[in-house]
Order: sequence, then structure tokens, then C-alpha cells
Amino acid sequence: MSVYLWPRSIRGRITLIVGVITALLLIPLTIGVDLTVRDVITRHIFNDAHLAAARTSTAIPAMISRIPETVHGINLIQVVDKDGRVIAASKDASPVKPMNTVRPSATDGTWNLLTCDNGTCLMLAAVRVNVGPDSPVVYAGKVRPPILAGGFIEAVSVAAAAALTGLVSWFTWAVTGRTLGPVRAIRAQLAEINESDLSRRVYQPPGEDEVALLARTANATLDRLERAAEHQRRFASDASHELRSPITGLRLELEDALDHPYDTDLIATLKAALRDTERLEAIVTDLLLMARISTGGVADKERIDLAELVAAELGTRHPQVEIRTRLVKGTDVVCARMQIARVVTNLMDNAERHARGLVEVEVRPDGPFGLLSVTDDGSGIPPEDRERVFERFVRLDEGWRLDERGSGLGLAIAHDIAAAHQGTLKVEDGPAGWGARFVLRLPLVRESARG
Repeated sequence: MSVYLWPRSIRGRITLIVGVITALLLIPLTIGVDLTVRDVITRHIFNDAHLAAARTSTAIPAMISRIPETVHGINLIQVVDKDGRVIAASKDASPVKPMNTVRPSATDGTWNLLTCDNGTCLMLAAVRVNVGPDSPVVYAGKVRPPILAGGFIEAVSVAAAAALTGLVSWFTWAVTGRTLGPVRAIRAQLAEINESDLSRRVYQPPGEDEVALLARTANATLDRLERAAEHQRRFASDASHELRSPITGLRLELEDALDHPYDTDLIATLKAALRDTERLEAIVTDLLLMARISTGGVADKERIDLAELVAAELGTRHPQVEIRTRLVKGTDVVCARMQIARVVTNLMDNAERHARGLVEVEVRPDGPFGLLSVTDDGSGIPPEDRERVFERFVRLDEGWRLDERGSGLGLAIAHDIAAAHQGTLKVEDGPAGWGARFVLRLPLVRESARG
């Protein structure tokens, strides 16, 4: 179909398709109805003509002077001899001119005939009175009804099919319009929502149909966009605040050194500047990593043994506290090795910073997950702060006291990496008398995959 004829709207397309299908289905139906009507009417007329001719033929031996006006509804009846002379006729039949001159053979006995003269067509049954060569022939029939001539049945059938196609198309147009009405409303409402105001939501019709699901999906998407926008604004504000402090300190140190070049300890100033630069570099690196993770930037994944990965990371550390481990091999997960290693590093840095003298690390299967727990014997985290510690740039009082130069991004990065791997990172209750217990769960490799 030409692109110029193809409707742009779904409503128009559905209506056109239904209309075309309806027309295609009605074409053979119309032809069948036409043929059936013609066959029924023709069969009925010829049957009546046969009966009338047969009844008349039985009365010929005792021929009466006049044939009845109608016999079985047939008004045209003639008895014609072998020479073509009319020897008896009904009132409406010509007493002189035969209606037909075709004589059935002795073996056939009865013929159906259609004869036309001056625009008038007769439907006749021709019946031999007997099998003798001199047998008269009875012609009985009637004028062909107008319904069988002039394409009347065809015209009526086509008109009915066109009307039915139009009715079905109109009904489809109305129903489709009513069905797609909420979609148009949703589109209009979405067009009015802009970046500065993501709090609006589209109308959500009741039910469980596709339109209702579309509205729910649109609202859920708007919820995520609103949260993402708010998260971005808060992140930008927090990041600018966190970057401002080391930049300001670095600037003051350098300005002071320039203002009093002879009274400044150059080595101390450079060391302080280097520390601020290192902190800036760490913050920027963490920010870039979080931005990459939040946009789906997970590195290529591979199947690894979580216990072996943790053991390898612990082997590179030089802790100031005792580390106890319980690592169950065969805890296989699919992950980005470097990112999960970063989670282990961040959790261990946090645990060693807060521990009084002991950190316990455990890896084992836990149902459908591989579990990594890092528990320190420090002062712990209050229940009301267990979610806040995973927010960006959030540092509790004890964290500031133990490490003033931290960025407050370590646990947030670990949390985002866990989420990007369809896992979780939570603070859970540890053993009685212990401090904080961080638990990472990642989906285990399925048994079928292991085989």
C-alpha cells in the first residue's frame, strides 16, 4: 500500500485494516448469497413448472377444452402436438403461438428451458406426454421474475456488503478512538511535563489492560526521573561543597606562601598542597567512578570465586588490627572483578578505621546468594543511621574524628557497585558486643551454569 494512502494514526490503520478484511470476507459471502438466492428461486420455479406440466399431461387423454388458469402457481401452460400446433392452453398462454419448439427426447422426458423474446424471458419445463414419436409436449412455466434479471440480486448484495463494511469500520473507528483516548491524554500530559517540574503524573485508568499498564509504566518512569534529577541536584550540591574545602585550603596555603615567601616553610607548604591535591584527586576519581556506575557502566563480568577474590585482596593489605577469616571456596558469582575488589577494599578500609583490634571477614553461600560479611569490633552504627551511611558525602561524627580527610564516598561507591551487580549491601546486626557488620550479597552462579 502506498505510503500516501497509509493512515498516520493507529486508529486509522486499525480501521482501514478491519474494513479491508471485512470487505475481503464479504466478497465470497456476497457471491455465495447471490448464487444461493438464484438457485433457490430458479429451482422453485422449475419444480412448480414440472408439477404443473406433469399434472396437465395426465389429463390429456380426457382432454378438456380449457386448461385451468394456474396449476401449482404456474399460469403459462400449453400443450403442443408433434407439428408444433397448440392444442390446449391456459388463460395467460397464447392459444396459437407455442412458447417453445424444443421437444425433449423420448429418453429424457423432461427439460428445463429458458426462452427470451422481445425482452421477456420465460422459464419453462417441457414434458413429453408419452414416449411415442407422436407424443404431445406440455410446456409449463412463468415469466422470469425481475429479481433474477438486470443484476438486481447483485446490486442488493453489493449494497448490503458495502453497508456492513461501513458499519464495521465505523464501529471499529469508534471503539478504537474510545480505547486510545487515554493514550492521547497520556501523550498530552507527558508533553506538558518538563525538566523543571517532574512532580506531575499522567492519568492512570483503572484495570489491567495495556493502556493502564502504559500509564503505570509512564508514572514509574517519571518517579525514577524525578528521583534521578533530585539525586543529581543533591549530588552536584554536595560535590561542589566537598570540592570547595580542599580547593580553598590549597588556595590559602599557596596565597600565604606568595604573600610571605621568606617566612614560609616551603617544604611544609608543598607537602600540605600535595595532601590537598591527593584528596582532590581521590574525590574526583570516586565521583567519576560513581557516575560511570550510575549510568550502567559495569565492566565486563566474569565468573569468579568470591572467596579467592577476597583472599587475594586481603593478601595485599597491611592492617594495624587482627584479621580473622572464614572463606568458603566454591562461592562462585558473576561480576566485574575490579569493581568487587573495590567493594572489598572500601569495606576493609572502613572496618579497620573503626575497629578496636579485630575484624572478621566471612565468605560463604547464603541461599541463592554469595555472602561477604565484614565485621569490626568498634562502636557500631546506630540503627537510625544504617541507611544514611550509604549516601554520598555522608560521614558520621566518629568518621570525622577518625579520619578528617576522608571523602565520604567509599560506602556509597560500594553500595552502587552492589546494586549494579543485582546484589545488595546492608548494615546488619553483628554478634553481641561487636560493632558494625556490613553484608554484601551477590547472586550465585546457578548449578546448571556450573556444570
